[in-house]
Amino acid sequence: MPALGMNQDTGRLVTWLRSEGDTVARGEPIMEIETDKATVEVEAPADGVLAGITAREGDEVPVGQRVAVILRPGESLDAAPVTPAARATPAARPPASPLARRLAAEAGIDVAALAGTGPGGAVKAADVPRAGPQRGVWATMARRTAESWATVPHFSLEREVDASRLESWRASALRTTGGVTITDLLVRLTGACLPRHPLVNGRWDGRRTVANDDVDVGVAVAVEHGVVVAVVRSADRLSLAGVVERRRELVDRARAGRLRPEDVLGATFTISNLGMYAVDAFTAIVDAPQAAILAVGRIRDGLVPVNGLAEVRRRMRLTMSCDHRAVDGARAAAFLTDLGDLIEEPAALL
Repeated sequence: MPALGMNQDTGRLVTWLRSEGDTVARGEPIMEIETDKATVEVEAPADGVLAGITAREGDEVPVGQRVAVILRPGESLDAAPVTPAARATPAARPPASPLARRLAAEAGIDVAALAGTGPGGAVKAADVPRAGPQRGVWATMARRTAESWATVPHFSLEREVDASRLESWRASALRTTGGVTITDLLVRLTGACLPRHPLVNGRWDGRRTVANDDVDVGVAVAVEHGVVVAVVRSADRLSLAGVVERRRELVDRARAGRLRPEDVLGATFTISNLGMYAVDAFTAIVDAPQAAILAVGRIRDGLVPVNGLAEVRRRMRLTMSCDHRAVDGARAAAFLTDLGDLIEEPAALL
């Protein structure tokens, strides 16, 4: 059981993607586990035959405990002994999509008891009866949120910005890069600002703020049973087209339940945009050990004074929540000032 989070003690095995005795290739997904961040796929670390499975779907397994072995040609389980009970080959699994298996496991339902409507009778996610989200991503999200709220001394800053040029930039970008969203633009601008504000891009290690060498921006993504934070790596070095491509891949994998460990680990800053839900403003909870998170509301018309006259402008409210141990108000305000200025005049990137 791999350690995929800084404070992870156990992992829950959601489903095996391959069965005992299957030949697997290095890099091929072989199981799904639930971490403190999300449900992710774990890849085979080597070529060989999957054997010696000791954990069942739904088991909570301590980090570092062996759940299976991969045998090279000519090797046997005698070289890596396991308990006799674990050597039995499990019965063939009924056909089902990985997402359907995960949903069934979270609901405590035997996927073999479900009637599948997919090709060859395979069980699809839509075939799994929906129950209250008491486990899985929702439960993990609830636990992490409660822990962060209880242990992180939060403070928040707000700024309302003129989003007219941000919308113009998006309209222009759409002519060459399909699917550009406001979130993509914000990731690009945030990536440009964070290197100048190392405390905001840092993490609290329990004693001090540690600077992160990379700028990896997390994007909150709504999935069926909660919210996961998918990570856009090296956001300070990506072009807008690169941000769009990476964000689209992450969202597709998150909603299909096929995230990988590297997709959800190590964000240095997070953006949560609820503007598409007609939310004017909100305050987000810091995802420790990160120093800050940015909450973004919708873009709407607003009256503002311009040269003594009231004019209608496109307005957007930003709310940044911070861990006061990691970053103070003045330095957080300096970052929000820089970011707001870039949103109001994105051409400054050039």
